[in-house]
Amino acid sequence: MKLFLFKSPIIQVFLICSLSIFTSFSALSATANSDSDSNIAKLSFERLSNALRDLNFSTSFVVVKNNQAEPYHWLHGIIENTESGNQVELEILALLNGPRRDILRIDNTVSYIEPEYAPYSIMSSYISGPIPAVFGQDISMLDNNYHFVSVGKSRVLGRIAQLIRIVPKDTHRFGYWVWLDQQSGLLLKLAIITRKGQLLEQIQFTHLEITNVLSEHLKQLQATDLPKIINLETKQQDIELAWKVNWLPNGFKQIKANRHRINTSKQAVEFMLFNDGLVDISVYVNPSNEKQRAIEFANDGATLVLNQVINNVEVSVVGKIPLASAKKIVNSIRFIRDLDTP
Repeated sequence: MKLFLFKSPIIQVFLICSLSIFTSFSALSATANSDSDSNIAKLSFERLSNALRDLNFSTSFVVVKNNQAEPYHWLHGIIENTESGNQVELEILALLNGPRRDILRIDNTVSYIEPEYAPYSIMSSYISGPIPAVFGQDISMLDNNYHFVSVGKSRVLGRIAQLIRIVPKDTHRFGYWVWLDQQSGLLLKLAIITRKGQLLEQIQFTHLEITNVLSEHLKQLQATDLPKIINLETKQQDIELAWKVNWLPNGFKQIKANRHRINTSKQAVEFMLFNDGLVDISVYVNPSNEKQRAIEFANDGATLVLNQVINNVEVSVVGKIPLASAKKIVNSIRFIRDLDTP
């Protein structure tokens, strides 16, 4: 994907900073899912969620997209808080190629170590990375928008794996195929696929080690003072935006909104983030010197990056959604109030 194809500084910043952190689906439908298959699938995800919270593990995986592979190292461990007696989670996710990028977590504090910015921390109970955060939570939050289908057994990484399909109930989302380790319940492979069966993006685990003791890396993390926490909630309070998204696929809710300036161009922009439990959709709106500009779009694996200028307003949409859905979002943007620029 070539950056010069996009005039939008928003899209260029997204592409530069992005960390890349079959059988057709047409035959699958809600009526085809038996209750037993659905129950097996949900029990498997419940086991995955427990494993991601309770096990000491060291894994390596690659994210394959656009004929390229991005390698990661992922560690997780559990310690006991001697004061409260509660369980505390330790976690490290490291991108292994290029400049060093690490995400560290001690319980509800997540720290980001990146070459472009000073280290910082936020309050969060999970790491935002290639693995969907919902896998470590209650998968039932997806019931309204996805079916769960237990397909059967296969072999991944030399281990017996249970294949489960997460099938969207509408045409505005992609499907997910998930292979879970029969022995431990942990994730071994993940694929994001269109309704026509096209593979868009894949995560393949290349190493999995489960231990009874904490790894040396996590012991070092335990003794580390994490960077200062940034209070994002204060910055998000009482935000009044000039623009509104009037259409989103069912189940998407706004979880964040702000007004800021792009670091490179200092362009004022309004930002909205929506989520359905599994997928994020980011929408950026800002004034433009151009009257009109035709739609520009590109795919980074399953992630669509779309940009358009209509009547001196530039709208950008970023998310793991089909092109038609992103176009509907852009066309639904409406002006709602006059505001001073930030």
